[in-house]
Amino acid sequence: MPRGAARLVDMSQDLTARTGQLPSPTRDAAPAGRTLAAALLGFFLITLDASVVNVALPAIGGDLHGGLSALQWVVDGYTLAFAALMLSTGALSDRIGAGRAFTGGVAVFAAASLACGAAPGLGVLISARVVQGVAAAVVLPSSLALVRQAYPDAARRARAISLWAVGGSSAVALGPVAGGALTTAWNWRGIFLVNLPFAVVALLLTSRTGPAERRRAPLDVPGQLTAVLALAALTFAVVEGGGAGWAAAGVAVVASAAFFAIESRHPHPVVPLGLFRNPVVTVSIAAGSALSVGFFGMFFVLGLFFQEVRGQSALTAGLMFLPMTVLISTVNVISGRLSNRYGPRLPMIAGQLLMAAGLLLLLPVGAGTPAALLACAMIPLGLGGALAVPPLTAAAMGAVPADRAGLAAGVLNAGRQVAGALSVALFGSLVADKAHFMTGMRLSLLIAAALVCLTALATAVALRPQRA
Repeated sequence: MPRGAARLVDMSQDLTARTGQLPSPTRDAAPAGRTLAAALLGFFLITLDASVVNVALPAIGGDLHGGLSALQWVVDGYTLAFAALMLSTGALSDRIGAGRAFTGGVAVFAAASLACGAAPGLGVLISARVVQGVAAAVVLPSSLALVRQAYPDAARRARAISLWAVGGSSAVALGPVAGGALTTAWNWRGIFLVNLPFAVVALLLTSRTGPAERRRAPLDVPGQLTAVLALAALTFAVVEGGGAGWAAAGVAVVASAAFFAIESRHPHPVVPLGLFRNPVVTVSIAAGSALSVGFFGMFFVLGLFFQEVRGQSALTAGLMFLPMTVLISTVNVISGRLSNRYGPRLPMIAGQLLMAAGLLLLLPVGAGTPAALLACAMIPLGLGGALAVPPLTAAAMGAVPADRAGLAAGVLNAGRQVAGALSVALFGSLVADKAHFMTGMRLSLLIAAALVCLTALATAVALRPQRA
């Protein structure tokens, strides 16, 4: 489904508790700036590949002769592997060392990117996208842990994390435009092959990084495996439908039941069920997931709408997203200040209602809507999420003990990614019939708006001020 700088800073600072819990880290042999540059590049790469592919989907389908369901897996294969494995790759990074995990993750990501770019068919492409997602799930926590190790001083580390987050926010803004430009000037394979020089530079920057400290971080392998199976089966059921879809839905139910049974008994679960007893945490995760449905699900649908319905080129389609994405980082900063001054409740509610309004504002658009008007109409969609996500992250983190903050952040982030993947599956099935594309698109808009409105109401109730 599938994400601005201030939001990423908030989440990254919380994720350090999960992904970089290293006792008294030593300085890397390479200068700290080199380590930061490598981590930033790695974060840029994995975030870029979550968005760059959307505007290239029609070209991929035309070249490899695939239908919409296969194209949905090109998106969701990456997102699901990324989301599900993020639950435990922080612990893996701790066990083998951040430097080793980062280098291995980037190398595998580069190899998978090459396989994507050379894919002879959709089966190979989707498989390579899954491997990309696995590698991305390793790169994210290890890149953050590298930054944490390189900057022992808290003040310098905070500034470094802010710069690290630039990699993600830049990728969010540049992804659609880069995807459109590469597809138009070269072909869709370019969106994957362009990863290779960036990956090589990141590996060179980390080649002289000193050995990272390791610790025996516990892994919940049964919980992780059942989570992956449940999410994959559920997504398959939504995308494919029919008899196979019902069978997959049954597998999803059984795997989910097994997951909850394992998590309730495991001494170190990947998702502690006790987190959900706190209504603030539960509502924050629900709100973040609903916002991801509105943003990533409609990102997917609108990318198809621009090219399949309006007949725009891939480059023009990418440029249509630019007014929405370039403002996200600025609004993230404003949101953080509002949250610090008024608390998280007000910006959370305002952001969700703004996104809902943006979704409803897109209902009347059609093939003949002027491009400038349509690009402007999309702005509230992005701004709503940018306004709501930093405070909802802060609310979730503030509602749990300090030693659970990183864990809660990991669950929150994974939930948002999974919601984005499922929205791509659902909305893709609604617009699969080209003759009724606009009907499916409007139904998707209404579903997303309804979800965001429901979580806005839940936010108003769960975060209401306590009476003295």
